[in-house]
Amino acid sequence: MIHVGLQMPNFTFPGVDDEHLFEVVAGVATAGERSGFDSVWVMDHFYQLPFLGPPDANMLESYTLLGGLAARTTTARLGTLVTGVTYRNPAILAKQVTAIDVISKGRAVLGIGAAWYEQEHAALGVRFPPVAERMDRLEEAVRICRAMFRDERPTFAGRYYSVDGAINRPAPVQAGGPPILIGGSGERRTLRIAAEHADALNLITGREDIARKLEVLAGHCATVGRDPKTINTTWLASAIVGSTPSEATAARDAFMAGRGLKWEDLGEDMRQAALSRALVGTPEAIAQEILDVAIAPGLDGVILNFPAHSADADAVAAVGAAVRKAVGGDR
Repeated sequence: MIHVGLQMPNFTFPGVDDEHLFEVVAGVATAGERSGFDSVWVMDHFYQLPFLGPPDANMLESYTLLGGLAARTTTARLGTLVTGVTYRNPAILAKQVTAIDVISKGRAVLGIGAAWYEQEHAALGVRFPPVAERMDRLEEAVRICRAMFRDERPTFAGRYYSVDGAINRPAPVQAGGPPILIGGSGERRTLRIAAEHADALNLITGREDIARKLEVLAGHCATVGRDPKTINTTWLASAIVGSTPSEATAARDAFMAGRGLKWEDLGEDMRQAALSRALVGTPEAIAQEILDVAIAPGLDGVILNFPAHSADADAVAAVGAAVRKAVGGDR
């Protein structure tokens, strides 16, 4: 289903005012689609994340944005990476994702996870439950969404959510409804919920842990009697690109400097932590690294964001084409 995805996590671009912001975002998304990205993803956040910028940096509401991108794109699947379960009633969420599926003629994906960004919860008055409750809510939410996607008019009474003959019309365009992708890497609950309920899993973890996470997922699948190959598995990574290795390194250093950090001043542990989820190099080198660290351990694909090149459609397209060629369009 997903082999080469593009995530767009940043909406603050030098020289771009709010009036023209969507056009830049749509331009990057369509350039990515043309170059070979099979899916486009946006974060479901309301404040910018700490390492990407200050809290008051631009952050477009995800489902409104996806509706606009659905009207501009033609082939890419569209979803959030990922919706926090705390932010929306799951029945309303099912309606929102179904609307994206209708607008896009059957390209929506429900990306969902347990939520984690406590600061925006507190600032916006959204309750931030303990992690065990959030995981319980996640499991109930995917059950409700799945049933509504299938037009089952579900009646469900859980501990946290309930519906009573919930109607979902118009129905999704995709037979059986949009696929459900779980985002995260928690081995006890997240991967078990994915094994039981998800069509896809996006791992948010360091490269060194990918093989182990897949083993844990396979164990959960064995417990519930499911073939792990029926779950589309991807890894979220950041790409920092240049036409030469030195240009890519300079882009990395400039990005770090913009956050008040110097690469040369970081300790070895911090450097390794930064590189565990980052790919720095030419488009071709990034493509080869994806084969080595993601595809070789058994993942189906990768979802990339471009923190140093958020508005650079050419850089995004160059990496998309190289990765798509390496991974293969028929995987």
